[in-house]
Amino acid sequence: MNTLFMLPNTEMLALQVENGVATITLQRPTVHNAFNAQLITELHLVCDAIRASSDIRVVILSGSGKNFSAGADLNWMQQQGEASEAENQADALKLANMLRALATLPQPTIARVQGAAIGGGLGLVSACDMAVAADNATFATSEVRLGLIPATIAPYVIRAIGERQAYRYFQTAERFDALTALRIGLLHEVTTPEALDTVVQQLVSSLLAGAPVAQTACKALIRDIGRTLLSDECLADTASRIAKHRSSAEGREGLAAFLEKRPAAWTLPPSKS
Repeated sequence: MNTLFMLPNTEMLALQVENGVATITLQRPTVHNAFNAQLITELHLVCDAIRASSDIRVVILSGSGKNFSAGADLNWMQQQGEASEAENQADALKLANMLRALATLPQPTIARVQGAAIGGGLGLVSACDMAVAADNATFATSEVRLGLIPATIAPYVIRAIGERQAYRYFQTAERFDALTALRIGLLHEVTTPEALDTVVQQLVSSLLAGAPVAQTACKALIRDIGRTLLSDECLADTASRIAKHRSSAEGREGLAAFLEKRPAAWTLPPSKS
């Protein structure tokens, strides 16, 4: 029997728990599950609740509607663009801490991806231990198109795809498809939209066959010998970097150009042949 419950003040998320498997669903389909301050806070709360539960063995992160998550909510971004650098840093730290809460859950985590996973949405995918996507999924770190940088998600994306690929996609902001994401290491499996849940459940079955204490120890082992340090200093550094760019003239121009549907000031005109 399914148990469906909403934690206090989680209007933008649902948490369903069945047979030791928790499914977190982002529930802002009309804005493609875009981030805002409330969603960030709620997802952090859910992660803390899952961390404290001895009954949950596996966590699935999904998005409602056609897209997994299109990144930052435009209204929220506009507010941050008008805020001071100090306010931006405090806000970015909330996102950084939420991502760390997800990435350091003791339980195995699986991102179930359909449609777009852009910016912060790609960060969520990267922060999960495993990722399965439909073949219609698309990905991008699009921040430089807005005069920003993917700072808070960087530890997780670089961990997933490596420095060499990050040099390309952080700077070009290209969109890439599911097969490319599989090739560069972001995804573990690509399947049809119709088979997505089946493939996720196959992974869940494999995980439930493992010893939970040993699985938690495996996660700690990988973190301890990995190169990415998710320390308070690292989070403060990444938050400071994005705050600086959000409140900069370039960041404000990038967001304004996006909202006004015009080329940004730094965009070169097409070359004449």
